[in-house]
Amino acid sequence: MQIWRITKTKYATSAFTGEGARQFGGRWNSQGIAVVYGSSSLSLAALEMFVHMEISDANYLSLVAISATIPETLEKTEITATMFPDNWRSFPAPSSLARLGDNWVRSNATVALIVPAVMIPQEKNILLNPNHPDFSQIQVHEAQPFSFDSRMWK
Repeated sequence: MQIWRITKTKYATSAFTGEGARQFGGRWNSQGIAVVYGSSSLSLAALEMFVHMEISDANYLSLVAISATIPETLEKTEITATMFPDNWRSFPAPSSLARLGDNWVRSNATVALIVPAVMIPQEKNILLNPNHPDFSQIQVHEAQPFSFDSRMWK
Protein backbone atom coordinates (compact mmCIF):
# COMPACT_ATOMS: atom_id res chain seq x y z
CA MET A 1 0.00 0.00 0.00
CA GLN A 2 1.35 3.38 -0.96
CA ILE A 3 0.62 6.54 1.01
CA TRP A 4 1.43 10.18 0.32
CA ARG A 5 2.22 13.27 2.37
CA ILE A 6 2.79 16.83 1.24
CA THR A 7 4.73 19.04 3.59
CA LYS A 8 6.80 22.17 3.67
CA THR A 9 10.29 21.46 2.38
CA LYS A 10 11.84 22.45 5.71
CA TYR A 11 9.92 19.57 7.38
CA ALA A 12 10.72 16.91 4.78
CA THR A 13 13.18 15.03 6.99
CA SER A 14 10.66 14.81 9.85
CA ALA A 15 7.55 14.17 7.72
CA PHE A 16 7.23 10.57 8.92
CA THR A 17 8.00 11.09 12.61
CA GLY A 18 4.55 12.20 13.76
CA GLU A 19 6.17 15.13 15.54
CA GLY A 20 3.88 17.83 14.13
CA ALA A 21 0.75 15.91 15.10
CA ARG A 22 2.26 15.18 18.52
CA GLN A 23 2.88 18.87 19.13
CA PHE A 24 -0.46 20.18 17.89
CA GLY A 25 -2.93 17.30 17.80
CA GLY A 26 -5.31 16.70 14.91
CA ARG A 27 -8.66 15.24 13.96
CA TRP A 28 -7.47 11.72 14.79
CA ASN A 29 -5.06 12.36 17.69
CA SER A 30 -4.70 14.44 20.82
CA GLN A 31 -1.78 16.69 21.53
CA GLY A 32 1.05 14.57 22.92
CA ILE A 33 0.26 11.51 20.75
CA ALA A 34 2.55 11.02 17.71
CA VAL A 35 0.73 10.09 14.50
CA VAL A 36 1.76 10.39 10.85
CA TYR A 37 -1.09 11.58 8.61
CA GLY A 38 -1.07 10.31 5.03
CA SER A 39 -3.41 9.88 2.09
CA SER A 40 -4.06 7.04 -0.33
CA SER A 41 -3.27 9.23 -3.35
CA LEU A 42 -1.18 12.27 -4.16
CA SER A 43 -4.28 14.19 -5.25
CA LEU A 44 -5.99 13.58 -1.89
CA ALA A 45 -2.79 14.60 -0.08
CA ALA A 46 -2.86 17.81 -2.15
CA LEU A 47 -6.45 18.53 -1.11
CA GLU A 48 -5.55 17.86 2.52
CA MET A 49 -2.71 20.40 2.28
CA PHE A 50 -4.80 22.89 0.31
CA VAL A 51 -7.59 23.15 2.91
CA HIS A 52 -5.03 24.16 5.53
CA MET A 53 -3.39 26.86 3.39
CA GLU A 54 -4.04 30.56 3.20
CA ILE A 55 -4.11 32.20 -0.24
CA SER A 56 -1.06 34.21 0.80
CA ASP A 57 0.86 30.94 1.20
CA ALA A 58 0.64 30.23 -2.52
CA ASN A 59 3.47 32.56 -3.50
CA TYR A 60 6.13 31.61 -1.01
CA LEU A 61 5.64 28.07 0.30
CA SER A 62 8.20 25.52 -0.78
CA LEU A 63 6.49 22.10 -0.71
CA VAL A 64 7.49 18.50 -1.26
CA ALA A 65 5.49 15.33 -1.87
CA ILE A 66 6.73 12.19 -0.16
CA SER A 67 5.41 8.69 -0.72
CA ALA A 68 5.90 5.66 1.46
CA THR A 69 5.21 1.99 0.92
CA ILE A 70 3.58 -0.10 3.63
CA PRO A 71 4.30 -3.79 3.01
CA GLU A 72 1.13 -5.76 2.30
CA THR A 73 2.23 -8.24 4.96
CA LEU A 74 1.75 -5.67 7.72
CA GLU A 75 -1.59 -5.71 9.45
CA LYS A 76 -3.76 -2.60 9.12
CA THR A 77 -6.95 -1.50 10.86
CA GLU A 78 -9.72 0.06 8.79
CA ILE A 79 -12.66 1.90 10.26
CA THR A 80 -15.73 3.27 8.51
CA ALA A 81 -17.88 6.35 9.01
CA THR A 82 -20.65 4.18 10.45
CA MET A 83 -18.50 4.00 13.61
CA PHE A 84 -18.41 7.80 14.02
CA PRO A 85 -20.84 10.38 15.38
CA ASP A 86 -23.05 12.07 12.77
CA ASN A 87 -20.97 15.25 12.97
CA TRP A 88 -17.63 13.53 12.28
CA ARG A 89 -16.93 15.78 9.28
CA SER A 90 -17.48 19.03 11.18
CA PHE A 91 -14.81 21.61 11.96
CA PRO A 92 -13.52 21.64 14.55
CA ALA A 93 -13.59 17.87 14.76
CA PRO A 94 -15.50 16.13 17.54
CA SER A 95 -13.11 15.12 20.34
CA SER A 96 -14.38 11.54 20.12
CA LEU A 97 -12.38 11.10 16.90
CA ALA A 98 -9.12 12.05 18.61
CA ARG A 99 -9.95 9.63 21.42
CA LEU A 100 -10.55 6.90 18.84
CA GLY A 101 -7.14 7.56 17.25
CA ASP A 102 -5.42 7.84 20.63
CA ASN A 103 -6.86 4.46 21.66
CA TRP A 104 -5.63 2.92 18.40
CA VAL A 105 -2.10 4.29 19.00
CA ARG A 106 -2.06 3.12 22.62
CA SER A 107 -3.30 -0.36 21.68
CA ASN A 108 -0.27 -0.77 19.39
CA ALA A 109 -2.32 -3.39 17.54
CA THR A 110 -1.44 -2.28 13.99
CA VAL A 111 0.99 0.12 12.34
CA ALA A 112 -1.70 1.72 10.13
CA LEU A 113 -5.23 3.00 10.66
CA ILE A 114 -7.28 3.56 7.50
CA VAL A 115 -10.05 6.15 7.85
CA PRO A 116 -12.45 7.86 5.44
CA ALA A 117 -11.23 11.26 4.25
CA VAL A 118 -13.33 14.11 5.63
CA MET A 119 -13.35 16.02 2.34
CA ILE A 120 -14.17 12.97 0.22
CA PRO A 121 -15.48 10.17 2.47
CA GLN A 122 -15.29 7.66 -0.39
CA GLU A 123 -11.50 8.07 -0.32
CA LYS A 124 -9.06 7.00 2.40
CA ASN A 125 -6.53 8.66 4.64
CA ILE A 126 -3.98 6.49 6.39
CA LEU A 127 -2.59 7.18 9.84
CA LEU A 128 0.68 5.61 10.89
CA ASN A 129 1.87 4.89 14.40
CA PRO A 130 5.59 5.82 14.32
CA ASN A 131 6.13 4.03 17.65
CA HIS A 132 4.77 0.69 16.43
CA PRO A 133 7.43 -2.08 16.21
CA ASP A 134 6.63 -2.63 12.49
CA PHE A 135 7.02 1.04 11.55
CA SER A 136 10.65 0.44 10.52
CA GLN A 137 9.37 -1.83 7.72
CA ILE A 138 7.68 1.11 6.01
CA GLN A 139 9.83 2.38 3.16
CA VAL A 140 9.82 6.18 2.90
CA HIS A 141 10.77 7.41 -0.56
CA GLU A 142 12.70 10.49 -1.60
CA ALA A 143 10.92 13.84 -1.39
CA GLN A 144 9.86 15.37 -4.71
CA PRO A 145 9.23 19.08 -5.29
CA PHE A 146 5.50 19.87 -5.31
CA SER A 147 3.54 22.98 -6.22
CA PHE A 148 -0.08 23.85 -6.78
CA ASP A 149 -1.38 25.15 -10.09
CA SER A 150 -1.97 28.89 -9.70
CA ARG A 151 -5.52 28.49 -11.06
CA MET A 152 -6.51 27.01 -7.70
CA TRP A 153 -6.53 30.52 -6.28
CA LYS A 154 -8.72 32.28 -8.85
